[in-house]
Amino acid sequence: MTAPGTIRTSESPAIDDVAGDVDAGVERRLATRRGMLASVGGSAVARLMVMPVSAFLGIIVTRLILDNYGEASYAQYTLLVGIAALLPFTDLGLSAAILNAASAARDPRTDPGLRGVLISCMRLLACCAIVLLTVAVAIYALGYWDTLLGEGLSLASGALAATLCLAIFALNLLISFGQRILIALGLNTLVVLLGALQTPIVLVVLWLTISAGAGGGYIAVASYASTFLISAIAFVIAVRRISPTIGVALRESLNPRVRGERVFNVAWPMLVQMIALPIAMSSDRLVLSHLGSLDDLTEYSLAMQMFTPALGVLATAGMSLWPVFARARAAGTSTPFSPHAMAGMFAALALIGGTLIFVFAGWLADLASGGRIELGWPILVAGGVFIIIQAVKQPYGMALTDARGLTFQAACAIVLLPVNLGLTIGLTPSLGAPGPLVGSIVAVVACQLIPNVLFVRHRSRRAALADEAPESGAHHQ
Repeated sequence: MTAPGTIRTSESPAIDDVAGDVDAGVERRLATRRGMLASVGGSAVARLMVMPVSAFLGIIVTRLILDNYGEASYAQYTLLVGIAALLPFTDLGLSAAILNAASAARDPRTDPGLRGVLISCMRLLACCAIVLLTVAVAIYALGYWDTLLGEGLSLASGALAATLCLAIFALNLLISFGQRILIALGLNTLVVLLGALQTPIVLVVLWLTISAGAGGGYIAVASYASTFLISAIAFVIAVRRISPTIGVALRESLNPRVRGERVFNVAWPMLVQMIALPIAMSSDRLVLSHLGSLDDLTEYSLAMQMFTPALGVLATAGMSLWPVFARARAAGTSTPFSPHAMAGMFAALALIGGTLIFVFAGWLADLASGGRIELGWPILVAGGVFIIIQAVKQPYGMALTDARGLTFQAACAIVLLPVNLGLTIGLTPSLGAPGPLVGSIVAVVACQLIPNVLFVRHRSRRAALADEAPESGAHHQ
């Protein structure tokens, strides 16, 4: 019964439906935002928790190797462990394709698109692993490890240890994508915690080796084996989480008649970034070595040793945003929340971290160098600004993780490489140790941050116009 004074029209139910849809949409956005904040915050907190523990255990590992096996064993250990850092591109960027497919899948257990992507990636990763295994065995058989790695490979066990390290690294390619699937499922915090097991595993193996009176030439192999074990644990968890997708994909990948999905449209731009960005940032020390003094090089190295963990925390938190944006794109939404607001939150966290590093830099420098290296305020300010810029860049970069967005970022990375190198070469003679950081700040802002912001805004405007077009058509009818 209609209340007195109430005018009832045929449009009332439609209005109620529209209001309900609006309320539901708002509720979904709020739920997405809450989940996203929980994922980002959980990942950052987990990284902050495990970081000091890993650093402390790493110091113990270093001390045990030096005290029990000497400097030659430690030099060989650090040299072999560093091989992995020289090969960040061995998965050909396929992790990006897997992460996007797993994030976009409505039901990862049955999604055919995800299964097709896994089939293609498994085949390609198997090819990469076979190539790496062949290279490792060939180098060992021809006796070229000493030539490639130099005097750091001083022990008799060095060549075989290097071969085993590269072989395990190759095998790890076959299962490491399990961690990407867990990230896509919103379990980035679990991935961080699993990664924290690496140093304790190495420490246990080292203790057992010392207790047994065995040689220390194969400690680096334990480091690669621990990485493989962590990948295996993540892989098993991923298999159970999205069963039977991975098992079916594995069986079908062995059948040449089964075709997979297209993956290189996402993989190749990711591969370009994996090659270009590390080269751009790692060239700073080389330039300082040639154009700066020894004091400049040691000051820069010590400062980056303090700022790098903060960059790692920001990168871990930023990775949590990738599946959020991927799911939004799959649902037909351009952005589930404002990247601009998220960039402000990341900047605030980086500002807090940079301030703490600035305040405690003197004490940390004395602790690390025994008072032999002093950090001036210019390099500390430059380092703080650098991590803020990298923090602001995270949400925009994660919003551009589809094929077109990654291609755009790859083009920016290619431009960044010569610009960063040129600025570093030009600024180092006059600024000294802060020169490379100042050059990186200018290069990242000009070649990555500003272009990414403009591209995200362009997409947002196009999405808004696309949303308005159907509404205006409906009103016209």
